Amino acid sequence: MGTNKKKITVMLVDDDIDFLTQTKIRLEASGYFVRTAESQKDGEKLLKEFTPDIALLDLMMENMDGGFALAYHIKRKDANIPVIIASGVTSETGIEFDAKTNEEKSWIKADAFLTKPIRFEQLEKEIMRLIK
Repeated sequence: MGTNKKKITVMLVDDDIDFLTQTKIRLEASGYFVRTAESQKDGEKLLKEFTPDIALLDLMMENMDGGFALAYHIKRKDANIPVIIASGVTSETGIEFDAKTNEEKSWIKADAFLTKPIRFEQLEKEIMRLIK
């Protein structure tokens, strides 16, 4: 499993620089290759440069639904790229985001949702589950 990780490229997009930096360091220490962007707009530019194996996106960046919009662009590029959306919205508002119904799945293009603060073990478990 360890050598397999070397090939996995993670696209990490978050406007929280501390979260972005810490998560990038942890992912790279675990053997992943990480490309980062600090906004939805920069994430869209990054997506034009390369195709990630998996994407981890913040939900709310410069736009309230920046993560959803970016996930949509990723899935348009390649529907097989797994997308994880991370958000602190649940802890801040009590509102839970998930795509359980067919209607929600039609517009929320994410394969998994994680609530911030994210435990790294939980993130890595989701990455391994989604990368087939």
